[in-house]
Amino acid sequence: MIHWPERYDPARTPVHVRNEFDTRAAPALVWAWLVRAAMGPSWYPNSRDVRLDGGSSVDLSLARSFTWRTFGVSIRSTVLEDAPPEHIAWNALGLGVDAYHAWLITPTLTGSHLLTEETQCGWALASETACFRPGCPGSISYGASA
Repeated sequence: MIHWPERYDPARTPVHVRNEFDTRAAPALVWAWLVRAAMGPSWYPNSRDVRLDGGSSVDLSLARSFTWRTFGVSIRSTVLEDAPPEHIAWNALGLGVDAYHAWLITPTLTGSHLLTEETQCGWALASETACFRPGCPGSISYGASA
């Protein structure tokens, strides 16, 4: 279960993205890829220049901060949830961006089920549309299942 900080609760943010999919990889293997931040661009091509702050470990962990770039924006993130190998979540703060991204990993008979959710707020979104929530006039629907 995602423990949404109040400011990032999906009911309070203009954007909520949810994707889920199954993989044959075991939860421990999925976890190893998720927490190895420098590997992020290999499975999420919109990220680059990932750099972890402090410490000798190359893995993400609770309270660990990192910087990266996505869609041309510099982002600073801090891991706010860390329960290996079940879930991890971090915030994402940048110019006009304020987001929270979480991963949930559930074992299956053939590997793992992954659920990833993100909520976004910030002034950059306000300039795009007044309301993204379902049911709002002009709302935009995000998310996919595979």
